[in-house]
Amino acid sequence: MNMRSNRRRFLEYFAGLGLPATLFPGLLRAQSNEQKEPRITKEILRSAAGVAGLNFTEPELEAMLAGVNQNLSRYEELRRIPLDNSLAPPLYFNPLLPGMSIDRATQPFRASRPRRMKRPGTAEETVFLPVTHLAELIRTKQVTSVELTEMYLERLKRYGPTLNCVVTLTEERGRRQAREADKEIAAGRYRGPLHGIPWGVKDLFATKGYPTSWGAAPFKGRIIDEDATVVSRLDAAGAVLVAKLSTGELALDDIWFGGQTKNPWDLSMGSQGSSAGPGTATAAGLVAFSVGTETLGSIVEPAGICGVTGLRPSFGRVSRHGVMTLSWSLDKVGPMCRSVEDCALVLAAIQGPDDQDLSVQTIPFNWDATLDIRKLRVGYLESAFANTKQTAQTDANDSKALETLRSLGVSLIEVRLPEHPRVDPLTILYGEANAALSNPVRTQAAELVRKDRTAAQNALRLLPAADYLDANRTRALLMREMARVMSEVDVYVTPFDYADYTPNPVATLNTSITNLTGQPCVVVPHGFNEKGNPTSLTFVGRVFGEARMLAAARAYQEATDWHLKHPKM
Repeated sequence: MNMRSNRRRFLEYFAGLGLPATLFPGLLRAQSNEQKEPRITKEILRSAAGVAGLNFTEPELEAMLAGVNQNLSRYEELRRIPLDNSLAPPLYFNPLLPGMSIDRATQPFRASRPRRMKRPGTAEETVFLPVTHLAELIRTKQVTSVELTEMYLERLKRYGPTLNCVVTLTEERGRRQAREADKEIAAGRYRGPLHGIPWGVKDLFATKGYPTSWGAAPFKGRIIDEDATVVSRLDAAGAVLVAKLSTGELALDDIWFGGQTKNPWDLSMGSQGSSAGPGTATAAGLVAFSVGTETLGSIVEPAGICGVTGLRPSFGRVSRHGVMTLSWSLDKVGPMCRSVEDCALVLAAIQGPDDQDLSVQTIPFNWDATLDIRKLRVGYLESAFANTKQTAQTDANDSKALETLRSLGVSLIEVRLPEHPRVDPLTILYGEANAALSNPVRTQAAELVRKDRTAAQNALRLLPAADYLDANRTRALLMREMARVMSEVDVYVTPFDYADYTPNPVATLNTSITNLTGQPCVVVPHGFNEKGNPTSLTFVGRVFGEARMLAAARAYQEATDWHLKHPKM
């Protein structure tokens, strides 16, 4: 039985059931197409195959024509269905591999012992304190949440326009939350170390009652009237939201509809990475901490060049519900803070399943600030440290960092990234972004600032489905290769990936690979370069191995004081 008689029999069958044929537009459209000249000719098909890097013989092209024309109708029908960015496909990336050992036993959360704090004499000194210090000032009632909130709001208004890092102040909400925090603390209902602490969020996160622009002019002023899971969880922890911070347009780099977000250490530079606003605002003392997102470097890059501590958690650690999707299998949410332990405190508050983002797994985050790092196997990416393309001072800072780790009793183990297989993450990223952002890219391109982004994304709209799937299968091979590397160590260190500024090819490759494998990393400041701008060091952990990775990074950070430096605004 041929396809044409099949369709006719289907229509006759459903008509016999009393169902109107209009319920089956695809069948009707295919039947109609058979009676007209095909829209796709053999010449068009031959050219399209060339764009996809495919070659077919003349008989093969002839045989394909009918099916290709029918598929065209199916594609058009599919594109008429309205699909919101928040609707995820029922396919979820899992960074875990068969046989991978994961500690699923919940252990007590062990923060460091609070330091004895005395309130600083000035607001300038206060706003640059780590959350661990601010929390102790609030807990001991030396400072109120209202006072802290007013300090940060004043700085957001004073420096925000110069740094171009603030999209929306959430003044009313912040002041209300601060008053509530002070009442609860006065009544003895202290929620924990984030209670009363002012923070800012990247403007990809839905926030009830306030605009969520995604950095794009078409969505300027658009309100998604709900709170993202991360926003709700920080509300529950008692944190005080004071600002929606800039993001590169549709999560690309540091340029948004308001211009370029600036680095507070050097206003001639942008902050790089789409979490530019959180990186800049945290470094400049405009918030106590912030939350950003990463797909392919958007947390670690602004954190590294702005001199703050940025944590990219494992894929599947933190819910992305209520956050703009760029890539379902690559997007991660994480904190940008002044210290490693600040990141641990924020991660503890925001991590875990929410029954909304089904990629999130139930795996405990067992933070232990007292962990003896001499018990950890710490590696270093020797080929990245041996690279000579950095500045002399940056190279010296890298070498000094290794010396510091060795002085802590760590025997560094040389590790190497897998040589094979390779997979370009952009094949997966743009393949998914074409679906996630099809509306603004296809229908509102004229209003977007980044025409280069639109062109790059459109170039992969012709990505064959089989090649997208094969890229993910190659990714699975890469995950297995990296699992073998990580079987030798608990964590390894590598020079920071400065990307557009002074690229280190091995460090850049490390960023790509670990985003594809879903591994966590944390970036910490480790000195300054010849221009007086921050330099940084990256710690990479096992999948869901944030606790050990952060313990190693904290030990290094406690042995230095780079994280306590801040720009002179």
